[in-house]
Amino acid sequence: MAPLADDAQRLRDAGLRVTGPRLAVLDVLAEHPHATADTVARLVRTAHRSISTQAVYDVLAACSEAGLVRRIEPAGSAARFETRTGDNHHHLVCRACGRTTDVDCAVGERACLTPSDAAGYVVDEAEVVFWGLCPACQHDRPSHHREMTKEIP
Repeated sequence: MAPLADDAQRLRDAGLRVTGPRLAVLDVLAEHPHATADTVARLVRTAHRSISTQAVYDVLAACSEAGLVRRIEPAGSAARFETRTGDNHHHLVCRACGRTTDVDCAVGERACLTPSDAAGYVVDEAEVVFWGLCPACQHDRPSHHREMTKEIP
């Protein structure tokens, strides 16, 4: 977890005012990466009861726009937020429970940024989501895991 002083400096460096709600949201995300906005709001309110859900959404939007927070949207899931930004990492998502785990670029340093045809775009980020079953769900559903791995060539 980043100390609050570090979060305050990060906010200033991004051109944002340092406020209690912003510090609280960054603190929660440091402890709970890949949390949904509703989860962040619930966790922030355990320490700061007066913060509204809308205020948390506003903080997440401002911090995302400033590049302090990354918003990811795995298919079929609510948007999730994390403070790990700017490093071209990807995610593993469990099909059963939705657990999300960071994974570094699969091909090497920024090699994932080379599409077969960029169609004139200047590519600055790639988003890859690997889907499967996390270890806990494999343990809970071993027959389902065996069925899924049979289909994989």
